[in-house]
Amino acid sequence: MDVRKLQKIVVAALEDIKGKDIEVINTTRLTSLFDRIVIASGDSNRQVKALARNVQEKVREAGGEVVSVEGEEN
Repeated sequence: MDVRKLQKIVVAALEDIKGKDIEVINTTRLTSLFDRIVIASGDSNRQVKALARNVQEKVREAGGEVVSVEGEEN
């Protein structure tokens, strides 16, 4: 999947659940491990978990692969 398309899907998924302070950082020149970092915040633990869940669902629906998820219990 094209990184720009994936970025749009992720940002849209965060906006759907009212994610705040959404920031996309282009890291292509910093590391070869990944191309983008997307950061967002929420008002409560419940909302942050919903944000993460929604991003995973939308990426999978678009045919993308979610390799791993970290920090769900926090």
